[in-house]
Amino acid sequence: MTANNLLFSLIFILPFLISMSLADDTLTSPVSSGTICKSTPDPSYCKSVLPNNHTANVYDYGRFSVEKSLSQSHKFLKLVDKYLKRYSPSLSRTAILALKDCYSLAELNIDFLSSSFDTVNNTNETLSSSKAEDIQTLLSAILTNQETCLDGLKDTASAWSVKNGLSVPLSNDTKLYSVSLALFTKGWVPSKKNGKPWHPKKKHISKSLIYESLGRRKLTQIGKDEAVAVRGMVVVSKNGSGNFTTINDAISAAPNNSAASDGYFLIYVTAGVYQEYLSIAINKPFLLMIGDGIDQTIITGNRSVVDGWTTMTSATFSVRGPGFMAMNITFRNTAGAIKQQAVAVLNMADLSTFYSCSFEGYQDTLFAHSLRQFYRDCDIYGTVDFIFGNAAAVFQNNNFYARLPSKGQFNPITAQGRTDPNQNTGISIQNCTIRAADDLASSNFVVKTYLGRPWKQYSRTVYVQSFMDSLVDPAGWHDWNGDFGLGTLYYAEYDNRGPGSNTTTRVTWPGYHVINATDATNFTVSNFLLGDHWLPQTGVPYTAGLI
Repeated sequence: MTANNLLFSLIFILPFLISMSLADDTLTSPVSSGTICKSTPDPSYCKSVLPNNHTANVYDYGRFSVEKSLSQSHKFLKLVDKYLKRYSPSLSRTAILALKDCYSLAELNIDFLSSSFDTVNNTNETLSSSKAEDIQTLLSAILTNQETCLDGLKDTASAWSVKNGLSVPLSNDTKLYSVSLALFTKGWVPSKKNGKPWHPKKKHISKSLIYESLGRRKLTQIGKDEAVAVRGMVVVSKNGSGNFTTINDAISAAPNNSAASDGYFLIYVTAGVYQEYLSIAINKPFLLMIGDGIDQTIITGNRSVVDGWTTMTSATFSVRGPGFMAMNITFRNTAGAIKQQAVAVLNMADLSTFYSCSFEGYQDTLFAHSLRQFYRDCDIYGTVDFIFGNAAAVFQNNNFYARLPSKGQFNPITAQGRTDPNQNTGISIQNCTIRAADDLASSNFVVKTYLGRPWKQYSRTVYVQSFMDSLVDPAGWHDWNGDFGLGTLYYAEYDNRGPGSNTTTRVTWPGYHVINATDATNFTVSNFLLGDHWLPQTGVPYTAGLI
């Protein structure tokens, strides 16, 4: 018996007691691995990793695949650690940073796969929409983490041999994770999302807040309806009048591993310019960071790829802690257009929210990397690919300002990075405004601005009910490299307005669509993010459906 077959037998030595009257016969009926692999993106690879002398149902195969994925993630972490220890003395700083990025991403994958296996190992039935969304989100993020690691190695390690030692296991593990995502989607994800009922009306919140004393309190809004639970609060002030003079110290003081039921830990950052590089770790969940307003509380840095940082580590502000929320803050990267990739915010935080914030940079301003994200009433400035990544992200009521790029460049607003058809990711832009920033508007240079370009093969971006000024090129969208992804991407527009919204001369790619209201509803807060399950606790206003 092979090791794979032994593992398969051990997992299922005790039969699951399930109600066959409630189960889908097509999911519980035993089939060969060849049959089940037809539902995956790479059937040939799938057959090579699943047991080939068994018949089993999708749940059995799915559990096997997820557990094997977890095992491989541990092996890859050890491999990266070995290369860091062995080759660091001979590598450039950028190459070492790329390896460290891979290490931290591999750690996340272990956490995400452990959570995923706990879920699939305890049920033989289709999950609720919210629970299925949780696990599909984690499995989608694992693939994104793999791709980010690979991109970093390609960008920084073209001349060193370590890349060859990591690229093969990285590629094989990515294929395995894709199998796990496909089988989970087939077995556990319901065919239709059934978020709790919503009413299509706007909620209102005042931007002014009354802060109460420390302890488990309520963050009371000036208004009469909602209150946000706060477990404690610290004040950051550069003049020494608060608890801390730096934001980093305030983050360090925040509790570790708190639960949503504990409420937010509030960091109130008074007006001032904070030249700090901030990173909120995954063990710092449910932080609420509030400033005194856009252009009042400013967090700024100037790291860039040209100056030897990776795209990830160029970020002025990065966050991984789940449930993060920021409000009334400006995040900047001042490296400039000439310094290429220079991130203002790297967001890897699940169920994260940015409200009334400003993101200011040039190329790659906002790295909406992975997991579920919501942006409301924000200003976003940039040049090339200034909103990019592979999160499931909804942008609602935001202002996008295209800036003046380096000579000869054009401005694609988005570069969405979906790599697998089963990932529940994409960029949804609803009721936003696209205009030229002052430097571009007053320039004599001819700069073309596009709604997006396909960074990865299954890139997915939708513009819904938004205003597009005349700077948007009539073609709307730009290719990345020839015909790459043009048939597999999903780009769509619905009910937009303004001089740049005319779709009559848009690109004619197979993956581009002008959609109707029914299709557009799939990309609303309620459906795309299941936002009714988690946004109300933030107190941030949102429109659940179409406006």
